[in-house]
Amino acid sequence: MSTAKKDYKRITTKSLFDMKANGEKISMLTAYDFTMAKIVDAAGIDVILVGDSASNVMAGHETTLPITLDQMIYHASSVVRACERALVVVDLPFGTYQSDPKEALRSSIRIMKESGGHAVKLEGGSEIKESIKKILNAGIPVMGHLGLTPQSIYKFGTYTVRAKEEAEAEKLVEDAKLLERIGCFALVLEKIPAKLAQTVAESISIPVIGIGAGNGVDGQVLVLHDMIGMTHEFSPRFLRRYMNLYEDMTKAIGQYVADVKAVDFPNANEQY
Repeated sequence: MSTAKKDYKRITTKSLFDMKANGEKISMLTAYDFTMAKIVDAAGIDVILVGDSASNVMAGHETTLPITLDQMIYHASSVVRACERALVVVDLPFGTYQSDPKEALRSSIRIMKESGGHAVKLEGGSEIKESIKKILNAGIPVMGHLGLTPQSIYKFGTYTVRAKEEAEAEKLVEDAKLLERIGCFALVLEKIPAKLAQTVAESISIPVIGIGAGNGVDGQVLVLHDMIGMTHEFSPRFLRRYMNLYEDMTKAIGQYVADVKAVDFPNANEQY
């Protein structure tokens, strides 16, 4: 299998198919605002997920459930304006697609029209297939999401690893094949055993992006604020912190406070 890296000027859903076919891993991070998305895009990321994790990271909620469709559109439109290369995928928030395919389509159309996003992401398998089909029939690309699905946290009761038992693992594989069959262009697998994730990735033709799902999948996604260490309370096994911005920013702001108090800032060169 080839591992040659192609220089993509703009990432599309077809680009991701090509990457999987060529053995090139797909990089994906979250972003929620213009400034951060500009940096992430310029660094060469393939996919930016405007995740409903904005509910936690940006708004301070305990779960992803409270964030609204209007708020997701606000975050997504900010990200889209920053991106020149990355494919922008937007989460459909809780309550906008689960029970009513028509509502799912209306929500997706609003995201595409009002934010300019390139695709939407939904959590779940067979139980939401009619919603996914309705969205796909309108020509809107859909990314699936299986395994740990944070919008169902009160159903699960915990953020522990999913699909460790045989029955749940079998359903996950069936759901992955279903999502491929009905037309999803990619799939996120969250917090499942690495061996199972690799089995899924090898059994379907669409790209599989993992988070806490090992390295046998077609790409990886992390929450940006976790990866750069702006958050520090959250430390799951799958998270690698590439920076410690929490510490660096705390020191910098503390120094600024001290300089202001000491009348050291602004100095003679920093005023008019």
